[in-house]
Amino acid sequence: MIGFDTTAGKAARLRHRFAVARQDPTLAIGLVLLAVFCALIVAPVCTILSDIFVTQAGDTARTGGEAGSWTGYYLGRALFSRMSQILFWTPLWNTLAVAGLSTALALGIGTGLAWLLVRSDLRGRRWLSTALIVPFMLPAWTFALAWTVLFKNATTGGQPGWFEAMGLQLPDWISYGAVPTIVIMVLNYIPFVILLVGNALKRMDSQLEEAGRMLGAGRGTIALRIVVPLMRPAVMSACLLMFADAVGEFSVPYVLGLPVHFETLATSLYRAIGTQQTGMAAVFAGVIMLVGMVTLGIDTWMMREARRFATIGGKGAMERRRILGRWHLPAFGLVLGVVLVSVVVPLGVLALSTVMILPGRFNAANFTLAYWIGTGLDTVALKTGILRAPEFWAAVWNSVRIVGAASLIAGLAGLLVGYVVTRVPVRAVGVALRQVTFFPYLVPGIAFAAAFLSLFAVPHGPIPALYGTPYILLLALVADQMPFASRAGIAAMTQLGREVEESARIAGAGWLHRMRAIIVPIQKGALVSAVLMPFISGIKGVSLFIILAVPATDVLTTYSLRLIDYNYTQAANAVVLMIALIALAGTIVINRLTRNGLAQGLES
Repeated sequence: MIGFDTTAGKAARLRHRFAVARQDPTLAIGLVLLAVFCALIVAPVCTILSDIFVTQAGDTARTGGEAGSWTGYYLGRALFSRMSQILFWTPLWNTLAVAGLSTALALGIGTGLAWLLVRSDLRGRRWLSTALIVPFMLPAWTFALAWTVLFKNATTGGQPGWFEAMGLQLPDWISYGAVPTIVIMVLNYIPFVILLVGNALKRMDSQLEEAGRMLGAGRGTIALRIVVPLMRPAVMSACLLMFADAVGEFSVPYVLGLPVHFETLATSLYRAIGTQQTGMAAVFAGVIMLVGMVTLGIDTWMMREARRFATIGGKGAMERRRILGRWHLPAFGLVLGVVLVSVVVPLGVLALSTVMILPGRFNAANFTLAYWIGTGLDTVALKTGILRAPEFWAAVWNSVRIVGAASLIAGLAGLLVGYVVTRVPVRAVGVALRQVTFFPYLVPGIAFAAAFLSLFAVPHGPIPALYGTPYILLLALVADQMPFASRAGIAAMTQLGREVEESARIAGAGWLHRMRAIIVPIQKGALVSAVLMPFISGIKGVSLFIILAVPATDVLTTYSLRLIDYNYTQAANAVVLMIALIALAGTIVINRLTRNGLAQGLES
């Protein structure tokens, strides 16, 4: 009898738990999401890191072991062999030099511009703030292509740049290599510094500076003892985030570095994959990941420490602007010059290049729309303008369906992650899910693409090899965009109380009905933002696609890079302009929907 009662009691408890789980399956959903993202994020990274120490097929003669056996060959070849200087140490030095110099220069210029926009009486601050942020919305290699249009020399053959067409012979160090790479990356990072430092200046209580003046402190003392310590967290965060991004930057060194064999870790990784040197590619990817993870780990620690020294400015905070006086005109000229160099000239040069038959000639007979809508072009692989080319529209369709589907999945998954993190009864599941979905932010895109290729290029049980199909791009994009999507979902769900949902559950509404009728409608604004932002990022992204796409799955970015490789300059620039316009239009749409422009915090 006792056994019967115990069995009946267990059955009753199981039925109760099942009923509760059906009404609130948050824990089950959280575990499923955790398993999925471990497979999409953690497993690829672990696979490529293990490839560093595993003999790859085709390398058995070099390593002296069988395929799949453990080896230290690849690490030794990269670090200690006779070829290590060329293979690893030179690309590493180039990467660190470019990242360090571009970070330092962007920080200096961007901080000065942020101060002028936020703390001075500079005229036209509103439109100048918006104009200076435009490069943040465009692909970095837009500026690299504009550079080649202007400064390309005879080193690589094909059509000359404008200056050479006008008779000016340019040395290689101006046309290609470290100098133009640094210049372009500085122009691309300046808006990032303006956003971070400018917003920090906007929030800083200027009464502290006023108190220093009243006590007799000079401008130098106030700057060193008050402003710099308060600005240090924002400045250091900008430095570390720019440095981590620059280490993994691929597109700019690819366009401006490879013609003169200026290698970085990212281009070396791409070259190793192209020549099927999987073990060496794993070494490059591992180093890029390590630098990114250490840099962003330092940033996280510094931001945690910065909270201990926060200052609070309420209604008493003053917003005193420095009167520029006789320096107003030079300051306005400086800011306007940066706008011209970073926005007007690159976009104008690209636009003009797409309608010129020969570069650098500005007579009416040299202008044409053939590269946009023409037919019968005398090129081997492109017989029509891009708007008539089937390959272009195939790339557009691939971009829309792959990036669009990935963005929609990432947005919905981000909302689910936010729901689980804020609602799950087992805190460890929420913490683990939060960390796993943030992990791709620590891994530069080129390394993450290599990790995906390493895992999904071969079949695993019932999962076939995905390389060469749209599915590998779709899955990689979803995983790569989860840091933003999950943070957007968590932020949105944190602001939504449980009372409405609890009332619906008491009334008998199931979980799916509550999500469809309550959660999604309330969070539709956050969901739209969480879908559109990954879409814009995916449309202009290069690093993931250049590794994972094949001609059959070309998107707009890879299609334009293939045109560059063919030296079809006008057509390639036209495709890049289309990408830039889509990214710019998408950003404007997001700003309108969220009513929160990027430069809003800088405007008075």
